[in-house]
Amino acid sequence: MDKVILKEKFPLFSEYWSPKIVGELNGQNVKLAKFKGEFVWHKHDNEDEMFFVVDGTLKIEFRDKTVTLNKDEFLIVPKGVEHKPVAENEVLVMLFEPSTTLNTGDTENGLTKHQLDWI
Repeated sequence: MDKVILKEKFPLFSEYWSPKIVGELNGQNVKLAKFKGEFVWHKHDNEDEMFFVVDGTLKIEFRDKTVTLNKDEFLIVPKGVEHKPVAENEVLVMLFEPSTTLNTGDTENGLTKHQLDWI
């Protein structure tokens, strides 16, 4: 049992849209990621997805609206809801989701990560 210090973990990686695992609990992964630019439209058929903004501003686009998240705010996207994260500038994000969750959900492309690194 070691504590996780976020400000020490984020400098360990630089790539965007490539989550890193920092913990596990009850079949859930705690992941850290850096976002910049636009991700892809996707949905997760079997999992809810939680985005917690550690630093920066993140927009989550839906087909009918956009939700803006600032530092220390989070949003849970219910399973089956199509969404697209957008970050005009670098955003530091913590994700909580089942360990089976694929980052691009039902969309396979060059951003899809089948194996995530632990940091």
